[in-house]
Amino acid sequence: QVRLVESGGGLVETGGSLRLSCVASGNINDMAWYRQAPGKQRDMIAIISGSGSTRYGDSVKGRFTISRDNAKNTVYLQMNALKPEDTAVYYCNAPYGRYLWDWGKGTQVTVSS
Repeated sequence: QVRLVESGGGLVETGGSLRLSCVASGNINDMAWYRQAPGKQRDMIAIISGSGSTRYGDSVKGRFTISRDNAKNTVYLQMNALKPEDTAVYYCNAPYGRYLWDWGKGTQVTVSS
């Protein structure tokens, strides 16, 4: 079982940037970032394959960048041009449809208007 620890969230103004990190306790292959706003379902917003190819949800395309450092078992999410609607708890895990590890605690991102 791989343990996932997310960090890097915080309070930022509209238009600001944050960089999230997800450290895995073991080797990881395809990975994804998710987010869950209060009262809403957890949505997958970005995916990165083991070889580094990426895909994004329409809501973050052009603003967020997912990347990884395989030597550190770490996946990143660079978030630019943040909007109030990006406010959520952000999680990492394998993509939906793959075996999901236990969810970490996530990291809170709050964007003020």
